[in-house]
Amino acid sequence: MSGKTLHILLLMLGAFTMARLSAARNVATPNEELPAGAMQQKATTACLECHEARIIVQQRLSKPAWTKEVDKMVKWGAVVDANDRDALIDYLSGNFGQERPEYSAPRTAREKTVRSMGQTSK
Repeated sequence: MSGKTLHILLLMLGAFTMARLSAARNVATPNEELPAGAMQQKATTACLECHEARIIVQQRLSKPAWTKEVDKMVKWGAVVDANDRDALIDYLSGNFGQERPEYSAPRTAREKTVRSMGQTSK
């Protein structure tokens, strides 16, 4: 086998491995969406530019805590129009406030299978 052929095979193997790892990662962390509401699109634009939705939806913060969080993110570069700031904070605190039920992460297919078989997942 020539050096050039070996090089091509190694590149193909690397590409295949990266594709498999990417697919496995996507299965393990299902993509969630922010809940419907007047500020959903603006929250999606401002927050999901840097974060996955699951980072937002698992939060349970008070309105003052959301205010601090939004102001901090704006300082770090989140694009939030000053006219939308208060409405965005209301959207986040209304959907992800302390009074909301505890977040329950979506289960992967493997976890569902293990549970249905009566086994514990490790």
